[in-house]
Amino acid sequence: MQKLLTRVETVNSLLCVGLDPTGDDAQATQRLREVIAETAPYAAAFKPNLAFFLSRENGVAMLRDTVRSIPQDIPVILDGKFGDIANTAEQYARFAYDIVGADAVTVNPYMGDDTIRPFARPGKMVFSLAKTSNKPLHGLQDAAMTRGGSISDWAARLARLMDEELTESTIGLVVGATEPAAVAKVRAACPEQWFLVPGIGAQGGDLAATLRAGLRADGSGLLINSSRGIWQAKDAGAAARELQEQINEFRAVTSPTHA
Repeated sequence: MQKLLTRVETVNSLLCVGLDPTGDDAQATQRLREVIAETAPYAAAFKPNLAFFLSRENGVAMLRDTVRSIPQDIPVILDGKFGDIANTAEQYARFAYDIVGADAVTVNPYMGDDTIRPFARPGKMVFSLAKTSNKPLHGLQDAAMTRGGSISDWAARLARLMDEELTESTIGLVVGATEPAAVAKVRAACPEQWFLVPGIGAQGGDLAATLRAGLRADGSGLLINSSRGIWQAKDAGAAARELQEQINEFRAVTSPTHA
């Protein structure tokens, strides 16, 4: 957690750069080098998406090389949406932290707190899915519970409870930007936790509305992720700088501490 806080303060950024490599291996490797080098000055974190690496014959090696190429002071969030329990989850945690070298992971809490605990190592961050940015035809997250609220409400509450219990690690939430009202609802339930926020750009999320709904009173607490918008940009650095500046303009308006 301290690594993220230090990085956010150092570069005055809430931008998370998603790494979803496309193209053949040679093209992907070259583009990964370019994007990391060009966006590093503006990034609070990098988020490699595990699926885009595992779909390649030598994907694990590419992933490890990518993580090693990221400056040591920038946190790496491995987006695997891990969702298993017991010794299986422990092996996933070993892969993410000991093999890949990630500082944080994303997890799917469908099986309860047992999916979170194996990843909650000292100094590591876990972002637990709460309200994602997709809009399925047949979804589970908005299903009503007999005790009141929805499944996504319970997922957010679970993450907060785990963050309070597992004090040596930090438990945050994944909250999509496509429904600002949902972001505000989760923020009300989890006022202090960090949110990893996908859905800006290609998925149609409204940046200003998301920041208005999700920023904490200190002008922080959100990591705004951009993947395709930066990866596909002709100048990845310029795209990252522009988004960082847009985020900070809004933070300056809403939080005097960032003026």
